[in-house]
Amino acid sequence: MTVTLSNDHLKAQISSHGAELVRLCDDQGRDLLWDGDPAFWTGRSPLLFPIVGRLRNDQARIEGRAYSMKQHGFARTLAFEIVDAAPEFCRFRLNASDATREQFPFDFRFDMAYRLDGGRLTLVASILNPESRSIPVSFGFHPALRWPLPYGGERNAHEIRFEAAEPASLHTLSDGLIGAALRPTPVHGDRLQLHDDLFQDGALVWSELASRQVRYGVPGHRAITISFPDMPHLGIWTKPGAGYVCIEPWQGYADPVGFEGELKDKPGIVMIPAGESRDFSMEIEVDPPSAA
Repeated sequence: MTVTLSNDHLKAQISSHGAELVRLCDDQGRDLLWDGDPAFWTGRSPLLFPIVGRLRNDQARIEGRAYSMKQHGFARTLAFEIVDAAPEFCRFRLNASDATREQFPFDFRFDMAYRLDGGRLTLVASILNPESRSIPVSFGFHPALRWPLPYGGERNAHEIRFEAAEPASLHTLSDGLIGAALRPTPVHGDRLQLHDDLFQDGALVWSELASRQVRYGVPGHRAITISFPDMPHLGIWTKPGAGYVCIEPWQGYADPVGFEGELKDKPGIVMIPAGESRDFSMEIEVDPPSAA
């Protein structure tokens, strides 16, 4: 089932399967989100929970026991309940089940809310821990935006402009895990010029990030601003030649190569205390036509 939100500026469609944003259109009905073409990638904006990235051997160690879990966790594959649906707001819910406990032996309640406000779409994931012990989680957003955007300018003229300079080196990847070696950042000051060669070896992964906002588009044309105040890590990814670029705010990332510790000790994991909840948020804001 799909819920549609709309106002004079944006239209968003969210599927109950994975509570995934599957379409985002501007005031002229132009698509801003990838269409899920299976020739490249069927995702559009999956939600990553309770892990981000890949685990070593696809296994999490929890209290001394190994639990099998695929890359990015299970939430994106499951049906959520629609809790609220209004013209500019909706909320979906996923509760722990016997099936989720086979991979992640904790109770939780995962609420995913979407709200339109003018040209801004706000996404808030709320993870409630009803247990009497703390639970370890990661969370990530994974929106695939059109590349190129429908606002003019060549594909290779698109850039990502960071809120601040980003001099930190990036991690290399090894079979989906975080490698020990580092690579120089491709960001020049606060500017990342997009081209397919950046992604020949997979995603760009920042574990150290100064910015909590980026701006995506072609200078001098309408653009999209992504804000992520609660998320300290970032991935940027595409399959070379595909018509999308994923700008992915994360709390957490893949296992380091050789990591053998407990899930709770994995880099990027946060602990949600008993009876408490943790919010993770992102905003997608589209420039008004007057910005062109």
